[in-house]
Amino acid sequence: MGTEDRIQNAAEDWKGKAKEGFGAATDNEQMEAEGKMDQAKAGVKDKVEDVKDWVGDKVDDMHKEDDNNGM
Repeated sequence: MGTEDRIQNAAEDWKGKAKEGFGAATDNEQMEAEGKMDQAKAGVKDKVEDVKDWVGDKVDDMHKEDDNNGM
């Protein structure tokens, strides 16, 4: 489910890591903090995708059970 979303999340995580690294290298605490925030947001979004996948799998399993039971 959501391959495009996962790619966007990975890009946001990479962007956050770059920001954090650049902020650390230039002693820019605000940019470093923004980078960490970007990474955290990407992580949360990725977990949401995991839940969506899990729910989709459970729904598929229920449909298979219905088909096997003649419903």
